Amino acid sequence: MSFPAPSRTTATRTATAVTVALTAGALLLSAVPAHATASPTQIATSKSTGVTYLRSLQAADGSYVTGGGLSNEWAFSALAAAGTAAADVTPGGDPTKNARLVYRNQLAAPGWPSASPVVTDYERGILNAYAAGIDPARVGPGRNLLADLAAYWQAAEPGYYGPSANFNGTVFGLLALAGAKTQAGTRRAPQALLNASGAVVRANQHNDGGWNYSKAAGDPTALAQGSDIDMTGAAMASLCTAGVPDTDPAIVAAKNFLKGKLASSGAFNAMFGVNTDSNGWAVSGLNACGINPQGTDFTSGTGKTPVDFLIAQQFKPGGGFKYLPTDTTPSPYASVDGLRAVAGAGFTAAPPAPTVAGEPTWAAATGFTAGTAAKLTLVVDDGTGALKVCAVTLAPTATTATLGDVLDAAATAVPSGCVTAVTPSSGGGAVTALNGTANSGSSTWKVSLDGTTATAATRATTVHLGDAVSLSYGS
Repeated sequence: MSFPAPSRTTATRTATAVTVALTAGALLLSAVPAHATASPTQIATSKSTGVTYLRSLQAADGSYVTGGGLSNEWAFSALAAAGTAAADVTPGGDPTKNARLVYRNQLAAPGWPSASPVVTDYERGILNAYAAGIDPARVGPGRNLLADLAAYWQAAEPGYYGPSANFNGTVFGLLALAGAKTQAGTRRAPQALLNASGAVVRANQHNDGGWNYSKAAGDPTALAQGSDIDMTGAAMASLCTAGVPDTDPAIVAAKNFLKGKLASSGAFNAMFGVNTDSNGWAVSGLNACGINPQGTDFTSGTGKTPVDFLIAQQFKPGGGFKYLPTDTTPSPYASVDGLRAVAGAGFTAAPPAPTVAGEPTWAAATGFTAGTAAKLTLVVDDGTGALKVCAVTLAPTATTATLGDVLDAAATAVPSGCVTAVTPSSGGGAVTALNGTANSGSSTWKVSLDGTTATAATRATTVHLGDAVSLSYGS
């Protein structure tokens, strides 16, 4: 099995479990209010010792990747949330093996993630690359993780990524697209694309206000089933990261579901019992929505909050978190989930600037390499709501390409049908018709690259490595 985040060890997941931000200022909560039971000092100590433990998980070669499935690479999301840059994490102080450099090389390798990848492999890569300070669309000349994700768009069930039965793949797809912003901090995915998956998330919300890992939309029996604490945190985070306010009925219902599961210890009564991972996911969901996990709604009758519970799960002075309250040793996965939540983050965080001299905040390829195939994400919105989304593979001949190159290569895009016809079919002039929709009066085709302001679409428009290309029709 493969999960997009370390909800729990595989031994505790049942066989039916499926394969599984906002800017830094929105992901990280400000000062904890005075009435909170976990003080700012306690939280700061938890972050510091938690980082020390996560540093100890780094292998001698600088790697955090432990293979398929649940992987220590999720440490990057927690490290960033706690203010530590992956480029500053080295084994024995060897800068040539810093965690960011090693992880980037792993992501860029042709054989990554495996011979039989699933959509959550790429979602995991996007969220952690972003936190590590690696532009996920520009990992290398031949690796664009966002385009890899776009290839899993379900044209027959718009809004889903990967098989719709594995609903969690769509939740983490939305988290990845909405949360992994550009190096400048802007959202690269068009809002229409985020809204499409947001509608899917809403349709899968159970009657009790929460969510589960598998698809429930359209199935009254499934919608009536009890929800999972973990997935509720992830699903509400996906909506809020995509721009849904905390006053939205879906978020209010999710908040009330979690509130109803609060135990006297401050823990949430999860499907698999009280544990750090479930609490971490729930708190990360609240964090992403700007809901205080130490506010009145999440303070038990004994004065305990979910943050209290998480800190109580942390070994002192070692800094690792245990999975169950009865455990006697720390769990890497629980430590990631616990620290990320205590640090105030959702499911990723913007990378902090490295302290090592000469290390930039971001690592990224800067241009196409002739002879190296490159993927780009393409979104076509004709204004009818019937989005077309795909990954386009180019065979570049220079360091930049043109929109005409992208449109021509879209004939073999995955999934197919993204571009069926374009006028003109050659040259560098204005795009006057696309997929049978022609410019008419003030309604014309426009292009946006990486979330920039849309301008008139011309075949000569310059496209750079990693650009998310969005074509939209309207006035």
